[in-house]
Amino acid sequence: MANIGIDEVLAYHRGGKVSVTIPKELKTKEDLCLAYTPGVAHAVKAIAANPDAVYDVTAKPNLVAVVSDGTAILGLGDLGAAASIPVMEGKAVLFKSFAGVDAWPVPLAHCRTGGADSGRTDPQRVIDAVLAIAPQYGGVNLEDIASPACFEIEDTLDRMLDIPVFHDDQWGTAVIATAGVVNFAHLKGKTLGSLKVVINGAGAAGTRIADMLKAAGVEDITMFDIKGVLASSRTDLAPQNRVHAREVPSSLTRREAMRGADVFIGVSAANVIDGDDVKAMAEFPAIFAMANPDPEIRPEVVAESMAGRRYVMVTGRSDYPNQINNVLGFPYLFRGALDVRATTINYAMKVAAANALAELARREVPDAVKALYPGERLEFGDGYIIPKPFDRRLLVEVSAAVAEAAMSSGVARAPRDIGDYRKHLASL
Repeated sequence: MANIGIDEVLAYHRGGKVSVTIPKELKTKEDLCLAYTPGVAHAVKAIAANPDAVYDVTAKPNLVAVVSDGTAILGLGDLGAAASIPVMEGKAVLFKSFAGVDAWPVPLAHCRTGGADSGRTDPQRVIDAVLAIAPQYGGVNLEDIASPACFEIEDTLDRMLDIPVFHDDQWGTAVIATAGVVNFAHLKGKTLGSLKVVINGAGAAGTRIADMLKAAGVEDITMFDIKGVLASSRTDLAPQNRVHAREVPSSLTRREAMRGADVFIGVSAANVIDGDDVKAMAEFPAIFAMANPDPEIRPEVVAESMAGRRYVMVTGRSDYPNQINNVLGFPYLFRGALDVRATTINYAMKVAAANALAELARREVPDAVKALYPGERLEFGDGYIIPKPFDRRLLVEVSAAVAEAAMSSGVARAPRDIGDYRKHLASL
């Protein structure tokens, strides 16, 4: 974004980024009879007689609702439902462009406590709204909904609906970050269980990153929120945070925790750590500074502070190497889930996606992908620990891994031969 001006961005967005395309012809009287009355009545009756027919005679099996109330937009905060639309449209563009999934923005107003324009998210209002629109969609991608309401909303909808419900700010970031940490451990020659990790930010993303890292084998994680370290002595921790609280002094500072740490993960705010913090980390550390649009520490500051030392630098931005970009995850998680009609995106499917991403980055990159990133060294190493977004192998590897995990874990209603499925994905 450094070289892209506001005028250019607004010009790109003028008129919006999504539109409806019609996959069937409507040119004759006969076409009209098929598409609408009287012919459409037969499709209506088919669904009424057999609810599963909705997956055969409607767009439902390949359509995802991208839902937000605008309370946590990017790193910009609570700006409301209307302001969330460019992000939701962007998400729909990514779904379609990278995985062929049709998606539509669903911004929700009037979901606040105390009225439409004030107060925090009322989880029940969001839940009720999504339940009301769910019949049209094969999956629901929750987006930019503030913590802690996002946890209740996702958990409740996942329990009540028989389609995948996935809060990308929680799990998408966690899947990609886990893949990055797995590959950093490969580079450092350490086991995940021997890594010392500090996470700054205990909201949606930070909490789920900690969940996934622990499931992967990381044992030593110290977390911080805006009030300080998640110490066991604190009485103000939400249940999802309390599981990550540690028996440490409540006075422990982030700077103190970072001394000797192998990995710093930031999902918080701009410029909250400095060069001295990074210098105090272990030999060959990894800095995952993922706040958007401005990271917890600029890569240039890290480069200056770590001159002569080896390190891995990760951000959430497209203009630096090692980007933790959720587009590496959510299109393919949904692609795999939709294609086997999974009832959920469960933990096994998320872990499968993270492992597939990590493994793909350790493979040789095809020349066709390298050509899309001139001047970048795409060989597994300090500057390349996760795949690039425009690597088309992601569609096959991640989607197939997710579908296979869905079948293995018993949540797929339409199992398919995995070999044939991989061939199908490769043909798209």
